[in-house]
Amino acid sequence: MRLIPREEKFFDLFEELADKIEEGGKLFMDMLEHYDTAERKVVKLKELEHEADVITHRTYEKMHKTFLTPLDREDIYALVNKMDSILDMIEASAVRMHLYKIKEPAKAIIDQTKILNMAISKVKMIVRGLRDMKHAQMILDACVEINTLENDGDIVLRTTMANLFECEQNPIELIKWKEIFERIEEAIDVCEDVSNIVEGIVLKHG
Repeated sequence: MRLIPREEKFFDLFEELADKIEEGGKLFMDMLEHYDTAERKVVKLKELEHEADVITHRTYEKMHKTFLTPLDREDIYALVNKMDSILDMIEASAVRMHLYKIKEPAKAIIDQTKILNMAISKVKMIVRGLRDMKHAQMILDACVEINTLENDGDIVLRTTMANLFECEQNPIELIKWKEIFERIEEAIDVCEDVSNIVEGIVLKHG
């Protein structure tokens, strides 16, 4: 029995942030699949990214005002910081496509985004699982799956980069595409960062 009950509001904030990330990933895929409405989707992604920032800062404020946090403070900070970064990278990818006047998304971007959204789905699963450590094995299994998806993303990026440097004759276009591909891969990488943090929390508290 705890003499002082732990503050459960943190888990609500984690899950609220995970929902925003999932919404952002789906919106980015919708933008790629219906590219004629891209400008409108970029605006909405900017709004989502701002909403995620607000949740992140609410979590920081609550962490500093709460006597007994459910997780170690450094874990809470690292978790929400990395989660927020996933949406930052998605929004950055969409903005660059708009600013660079990309006429049509490359198939590789859609392939990358499918992997990204699968990783985000697993991130949402493990974040929701943190509320009760009876889900420890499910969380650890999903963390392994996120690692596998990150490896899949690396393979897509390497293949895409090889084709880009072989086929693209215009150096300006090459730079544009390279940056966009790398931003999406970075979002996948950050999903793995989140899984590593969550795995550490589970091993510490499970």
